[in-house]
Amino acid sequence: MSDGKKANTGLAALPSADLEHMAAAGQEIRGCYRVLKKAKSNLVREIIRFHDTFYEWDHYPPGDAVDWETHGQYYYHAHPKSDRPGEHGHFHTFMRYDGIPDGAEPYALAHPQKENDDRIGTHLISISMDKKGFPIKMFTVNRWVTDETWYGADELIPMLDRYEIDHTHPSWAVNRWLTAMFRLFKPQMAELIRARDKKVGQWRKKYPEKDIFEDRKLEVTSEITISVDAQLRAVENALKRAQD
Repeated sequence: MSDGKKANTGLAALPSADLEHMAAAGQEIRGCYRVLKKAKSNLVREIIRFHDTFYEWDHYPPGDAVDWETHGQYYYHAHPKSDRPGEHGHFHTFMRYDGIPDGAEPYALAHPQKENDDRIGTHLISISMDKKGFPIKMFTVNRWVTDETWYGADELIPMLDRYEIDHTHPSWAVNRWLTAMFRLFKPQMAELIRARDKKVGQWRKKYPEKDIFEDRKLEVTSEITISVDAQLRAVENALKRAQD
């Protein structure tokens, strides 16, 4: 799975109930776009609108957005433009420790996150945004990028269903949109996480002498292009076929 290639979502194999849930999420995303457009805003503008200057690497909102009931977390930031051409910035999303299911076992790391470090638990998915404030890619990253506790795909994928930001800070529309993205694109997110693990495994075999999770040469571990409109059309078509 690499830049410019879309994941094989396997929508036809999904139950009608799952497709209906995804279709509703797609309409929720369109609703967020609609209300933002009426206010002459967009998702990125909503995140940075209270700040006079947008600085590369800084977290927006400051201190991150956290739902202390669902334990979902995210922030938006940007790298130098040479790092990710065509991207304004991207969202990093996390599940904090208290939201991780009981019994989920993290990977044994040579350099684990400190037990008293309450910043994050585990990284889920990143979403790239263009200059107009629309999502264009999703990707995963190596452990060192976010200093996370690392869970394998079998442990991490079930956490996707738990992700929700159910409050208004810093933006009700952004939080609703981000939550809905986890519903509409769950099949792709799951594929990205599996591809992440495959990439890390291949890297470990290639460089057995290295601590792969701390290797700065391995940053992005899987990546796909996305389109909300294309995904929603595919979901609606699959749902129609399932109902015929």
